[in-house]
Amino acid sequence: MPDPLAKWLGVHAWQLFLITLPLLGVAVGTLALLWRHMSRPFRAAPEPDLRRLLLALLLGFATVVAFAYGFAEIAEALGDEHALGHWDDTFSRAVAAHTPLAVQMTFAALTRLADPLPMVLLGIAVALLLWGAGHRVYEAGWAMALAGNAVLNHTLKLVFERARPIHEGGIVTATGYSFPSGHSSGAVVAYGMLAFLVCRLLPPKWHVPAIVAAALISVTAASSRILLRVHFPSDVLAGLLSGSAWLTACILAVAAALHHGRVRAGRQRGSDTNSTP
Repeated sequence: MPDPLAKWLGVHAWQLFLITLPLLGVAVGTLALLWRHMSRPFRAAPEPDLRRLLLALLLGFATVVAFAYGFAEIAEALGDEHALGHWDDTFSRAVAAHTPLAVQMTFAALTRLADPLPMVLLGIAVALLLWGAGHRVYEAGWAMALAGNAVLNHTLKLVFERARPIHEGGIVTATGYSFPSGHSSGAVVAYGMLAFLVCRLLPPKWHVPAIVAAALISVTAASSRILLRVHFPSDVLAGLLSGSAWLTACILAVAAALHHGRVRAGRQRGSDTNSTP
């Protein structure tokens, strides 16, 4: 039996997106401002102490575990014989029947923000900028984030082999397996990692706008895949979760590498000072 809530959400999907997006921007901006205020003592310190480093690692680990758990729960519920499969199908049918053509055309343009070609061009451009500025650790982290997510998403698609929603006659067509959404995970990783780099390398006035922009672009690209009917809602949610988990892991890896480099440089300077007659 079709889920009434899924049908209602599908009927009003694009209106709900327009309401939710500015609210999300305000929420993310507020959290980013709060984070910037609370992290000032950490940024002022020349080197974080061991307790702060361990706390950051524990929080990051917990975040990855939470994302992975949510991803596993979605994957377990997949299939037409399960409630989630019926919910997805009902939602997609309602979207197909009640999304105006003008809205579809708008989201057909917005979905290009996470298309493979723009992602590749963005990856190359940022990598060249980081290489030219001599930021080798950041360059490696950026490349690792984008390439790793592409491999991860492709592997997961092959594991689950879920067919896409029927979208014949749609403005945008897509081939290949559906779960999880590559556009959703790719947007989270690329624009999230870009916001991280902005927060590390540019003046503070750019930090909050970069974080808000990354969140809004990621959610817009993910929502476009649902409204264009090339993905089920659970595909998109799984893509957001897997992308967020990988982004968290990459940021932690870069932070750990930078910390190790600073510690090693400090020890080297201390050794040189002690050896000076």
